[in-house]
Amino acid sequence: MTTHDADPMRVLNRRDDTTCRVRDVLDRVGSKWSLTVINELGPGVRRFTEIKNAVPGISQRMLTETLRGLERDGLISRTVHPVVPPRVDYELTSLGRTLLDTVRTLLDWALDHIDDIDKARDVYDTRA
Repeated sequence: MTTHDADPMRVLNRRDDTTCRVRDVLDRVGSKWSLTVINELGPGVRRFTEIKNAVPGISQRMLTETLRGLERDGLISRTVHPVVPPRVDYELTSLGRTLLDTVRTLLDWALDHIDDIDKARDVYDTRA
């Protein structure tokens, strides 16, 4: 049986190298900035400034770190064009595209339930 075929909870409950690697991947793709950047790259190639303008609240430094991490993990590709001024394009790789439906489902869920979560937080925060 391969790791892919294993029960996800059994994999995550083990204390081994596979578990650490799975959690590392989940940390990357589950971060708020990664989810948003992957979603923004869904329609196609984007330049750094286009991504930054489309992701409210992200700093240039955080966007750079997020893009580098996603590139390192093979989820996006970075193309530098030899022009002045330099032009850099980002796009999802085929591996990154496999995440797109999941990312959009998570973002849709958050949008659908944000009011419920706000109410639950209010109730929790008012308890003494």
